[in-house]
Order: sequence, then structure tokens, then C-alpha cells
Amino acid sequence: MTSELFSPLPLRSGQVLKNRIAKAAMEENMAGDGQLPDEQLLTLYRHWAAGGTGLLITGNVMVHAEALTGPAGVVLDADATLAPFTEWAKAGKSGGGAIWMQINHPGRQVASDMPGVVWGPSDVGVSLGKHSSRFGRPTAMTPQQIQETVARYATTAHRAEQAGFDGVEVHAAHGYLLSQFLSPLVNKRTDQWGGSLENRARMLLDIVRAVRATVSPFFAVAVKLNSADFQRGGFDADDARQVIEMLEPLGVDLVELSGGSYESPAMTGRSTDTRTQAREAYFLDLAKDLVTTSPLPLMLTGGITKRATAEKVLDSGVAVIGMGTALAVTPDLPDRWSRGREADRQMRPVNWADKALASAASMAQVRHQMRRLARGSSPRPGTHPAIALISEGRKQRTALRSYRAWLSKRKSAA
Repeated sequence: MTSELFSPLPLRSGQVLKNRIAKAAMEENMAGDGQLPDEQLLTLYRHWAAGGTGLLITGNVMVHAEALTGPAGVVLDADATLAPFTEWAKAGKSGGGAIWMQINHPGRQVASDMPGVVWGPSDVGVSLGKHSSRFGRPTAMTPQQIQETVARYATTAHRAEQAGFDGVEVHAAHGYLLSQFLSPLVNKRTDQWGGSLENRARMLLDIVRAVRATVSPFFAVAVKLNSADFQRGGFDADDARQVIEMLEPLGVDLVELSGGSYESPAMTGRSTDTRTQAREAYFLDLAKDLVTTSPLPLMLTGGITKRATAEKVLDSGVAVIGMGTALAVTPDLPDRWSRGREADRQMRPVNWADKALASAASMAQVRHQMRRLARGSSPRPGTHPAIALISEGRKQRTALRSYRAWLSKRKSAA
């Protein structure tokens, strides 16, 4: 079946995606020894590579060894062993598509039991009511720490290219560090990184410039950006429009639109805002507005599971369809669509009243499916979310012990 979904997409860097379907980043939290990718991650990405996507975007890879979104996060910094990343890139490209590495810093979204640092633009902590204590209290970054972090992003991007990845995606969404700087609710600075949107976007723009200056012209550079934070007074669609315009002169190939944060988890369909209550393509209404003014091609991620929805999103002017959960359940979904088939199963919905807990359970469910694929087993989307959450908690406690020991050893050797 012919469709624009399966037509190639040339990017400004010269790279060409073989179709318009991408596996969006999902945080695997599956690092092996030394916070490195191991055979489980390689097996997982071979599954996705064989499934027909034009682009695979990895789960977030950490640029700073002392700042992880979870204890089993993968770290690629100046000291990391490169060989496992080379194997990861090969696995991701084994099906003929491209693989980009999403690079990230959690900022203040770091669990309170994690070692290392909890940084933010200001000392404003994550507000989750009774769950707020799950996160550490951030300290405001100094100008030197900001500059060092910009350099870390560039180093990670350079090493990703050395390993054989086709591009990087700078994560500036979902309430992580760069999203925090963009948010007027979190960024209370009064210096050159605070106040106006231009100042709040400064760190992101500096990172993109540094990355683009470090990698080759053919290497793709993308940005993941919230279409909105879905919090009153926060980063909104007009802010997103302006930031996209700021990114255009910097050599960016693609902007992926998502939304939300831990405080308003719109990315799981559980925001505090009615604009993401649609069961499919949560952010399409916002994307329709942004696509009319965007000077860059846009990718839309969030709740897409059916081909008809994907076609509708493309018809709106969006260039790339991003899917996460759907590909954790059905890794060959793009191939199925090309043969006129749909997924046989859907993820069991989490309808708990506690939005923060429901979001955590949803993410645990997705990781449960990814772990099964990584072991060579079939997904089991009917797993009860409570069981997935308990299982994930056990794995994270084990990973935390390993991460503590690894980080301590690394600091001692420095």
C-alpha cells in the first residue's frame, strides 16, 4: 500500500529517512555494568530495527555521570568506553533505518535517593503533593556549571558520531533540565539565563550551537520540545513557536513535539489539562497550529497507535510520526501498516485517580514490555500495572546499589 507514511524524508543535513515513522525515545533504564549499553539493549534495538521504522531514537543517554534520570541510565561522557555504543549503533541500523541518540540531563528531576547532583535553573523543587519527597531539592546552577553542561552535551554528541550514530536529539521537553530553563514557573533567574524567553532559551540554543560545531555537517541534530507544559503560567504553544524560530538558523534538522512533565504528565495522556484527553495523538491540536508557522519539519509524538491516526497527523503537515508505547507492544507495527494490518493488542490502560502514581505505573508497564523484548520474549501488554510497578521498583533498587558503587569508584579514581 502506497502512502506518504512510507515515503522518504530528506533533511537539511543531507540525511534521508527511509520513511516517516520513528520510534520515539522511551527511557529504557536498562544499562549494564558501568552504565553502558549491553546485550539486552542491543537485542531490543534489533527488534525495533527489523520492524520497519525509518528512524530509531534511543532512550535518553545521560551527558553527566552524576545526574541520571534513573539508576540504570546509560552514560556517554568523555570517560565512557565507546565500543558498546558502536555495537548499539550497529544494532539500531541493522534494519536499514537511521538511529539517533537522545541526549539529556535531568536537572531537578532526580530521585531523592540518588547520589550525585540535583541541579536546576533555580532552587524550585518538583511539586507533586504527597509525592514531592520522591525528588531531591535542587540547587540553582552557577554560570560555570551551565557552561560545563553545554560542553558535556557537545562531548556526548561528538562521541555518539564516533560510535556510528546518525544523529542526536537534544531533549528539551518533559520537565528535564532544558525544559526547566524554558519554564517561567521553574526558572526564576535574574541573570542572562532568566526572565525573557530569549534568556530562558539561551542554554538550549548554546547547546545546539556547540553540538552543531562539534559534529560533521551530515550528522543530524534534532530537538525535542514541549508543545506546552500544561501548567497554568508555564511554557506554552506560543513560546514553542518562538523557540522553533530561534532554532531554525542553527542547523537543526527536526523538532519533535511532545508535552508535559512529571508535574503534569501529558506525555502519558494524564495531564492536568483537558487538551490531551484524546486517546490518540494527544498533542495534534497544538501541532496543527505550530506547523503553520514552523520553518523546520516537525515530528509529533504522543498516543499514536493506529495507521489512520498517523495518516491524519501527516495530513496536518507534520513530517514524522513518533511512536513509543505502541512499538513496545508491537515492535513490527510499521511493517504491519505497510501490509494493511494493525496491532493485535494494546497496552492495558491505567485509570488510577492519583495522576503521579498512574504515570509511574504507565512507564513501568512500558519498561516491562521492553525488558521482555530484550530477553527475547513476546510483549505481554495485559500485565497489571501494579505488578509492573512493583517489579520495576525492585529492579531500580538493585540498579541503585550498582550505580552508587560505580559512581563512588569513578570519583575515587578521578
